[in-house]
Amino acid sequence: MPDPRLCLEALSALSGCTVEPTGAASQLSPQDFVNVVALKEFYKQQGFQELEYPSLGTLSLRDLDDQDLYSSPAALTEGPSTAGPAESHGTKMRINPEDFFHPQYDYDFTNVKDGDKTFLRGNERYVRPCGWNRVALRVTQRYDGGDTWLGTGKDAWPVSYHGQNMDGSLGIILTHDGSTDDEPTFLDVAAASLVTGKTLGSGVYSTPDVAMAEKYCKKFKSKVDGKTYKVVLQNRINPETRKDCQREGVWLVYVPKGHNDIQTRAIVQESIRPYGLLLKEA
Repeated sequence: MPDPRLCLEALSALSGCTVEPTGAASQLSPQDFVNVVALKEFYKQQGFQELEYPSLGTLSLRDLDDQDLYSSPAALTEGPSTAGPAESHGTKMRINPEDFFHPQYDYDFTNVKDGDKTFLRGNERYVRPCGWNRVALRVTQRYDGGDTWLGTGKDAWPVSYHGQNMDGSLGIILTHDGSTDDEPTFLDVAAASLVTGKTLGSGVYSTPDVAMAEKYCKKFKSKVDGKTYKVVLQNRINPETRKDCQREGVWLVYVPKGHNDIQTRAIVQESIRPYGLLLKEA
């Protein structure tokens, strides 16, 4: 496992919070963490400036844009956004590496090349994160129904990757009525155009393609070793709640318009389950 301090820096970059180590129980579970990351992006789309989350209190959404160290890229720009552990943030998050990470299931794909090999999860193609170092999250025996979702068989959930800026950047393309190859000059992330042809509100985007997630990922300069890293979350996505988007290789967890905070959080929690923190030198 990489230095735990480096892993906490990566969590800070993803969440926009200051993640600190603790010897007590973690303030958040891995599921809570992905909820925070996804919901901050979702509510930022809706024009909100704050998010209330149990055990954390009020989270500012403005820090995604207003702080240089956590600024998002311009709307039409692909590429990792500049990020790094700032000196301080309004919200602190305390994580115990012992109960948050699961080193037994770490896997270093840094020098792995799959070539023409095919892997499946839930009978769907799994593009392994070659070139990345995966830090496993402690998620086994945490959900009702056991760990079938995390397996390799036909009942397992497919793998998806979440680059922290995918929602705002991809939303521009997905809501455009024209060709998916066109890049409109306006930002309208209030709806996502689905394969069905219906325009159905907003949601949380992810992709089965780690290369696409990398284009929209966070990067940060570590105070531990002075190197710059990219960071992406590796998840499993519920095939029953996932929607295919107009652009191939992009999935949406749809949140119906008018849902309250509790309903929205429940949809995310039932649809996206994290199991890996991916790190790669930039």
